[in-house]
Amino acid sequence: MTESSDNAHRRVLIKLSGEALMGEDDYGINPDVIQNVAEEIKSMVDAGVQVAIVIGGGNIFRGAGLAANGINRVTGDHMGMLATVINALAIQDKLEQNGLFVRVMSAIKVHEVCEDYICRRAIRHLEKGRVVIFAAGTGNPFFTTDSAASLRAIEIRADLMIKATKVDGVYSADPMKDPDAKRYDQLSYDEALEKKLAVMDATAIVLCRDNNMPLRVLDMTEKGSMLRASLGENIGTLVH
Repeated sequence: MTESSDNAHRRVLIKLSGEALMGEDDYGINPDVIQNVAEEIKSMVDAGVQVAIVIGGGNIFRGAGLAANGINRVTGDHMGMLATVINALAIQDKLEQNGLFVRVMSAIKVHEVCEDYICRRAIRHLEKGRVVIFAAGTGNPFFTTDSAASLRAIEIRADLMIKATKVDGVYSADPMKDPDAKRYDQLSYDEALEKKLAVMDATAIVLCRDNNMPLRVLDMTEKGSMLRASLGENIGTLVH
């Protein structure tokens, strides 16, 4: 680590939503957003942090949304998994343009464009200083990329999972709609579940709880926020 901290984290998994990649656009991938993400991740790698990423696909397809409009849920979820591969390749390209070594690992077989997900291989990539992007969720329908992020963080033995969003933490209500919404500095897993707070889906939170995986929710648009969290700074909301 370039900055010393007793709370610094050696290995971090970042959960990025597909919607976050849209920026102010209505659809797709905003080049400025992925450039900002790339710069943030490069700062983490330069500080000695091992970085893994799980990416969603909601900017292109969301399985549950497709199912609500008449498409078979399993088919819709597989379409969503392929959308995450598209996003992963876009982030990989931008990270490589910023001088990083990157591997995309998919839970479904897409050999022409990325590797299969193998836990031991993923850890080896991280140990060699490569950024690893996990695509296609868990590879199973009915499981969100939030659940995939919790699962991968546990499997690679991450020290912290970061959920990078467009708000600076977890609130008691939607801060865009309720001016009296309270931001939490810390929450327990059970509090997040009992209060039905919009942190991650219940399966993802239970996975974190049962495996003692700390989760920090922060604003990805705040420059340096992910690096500061990785170095142990109390930023956003900690769920533990």
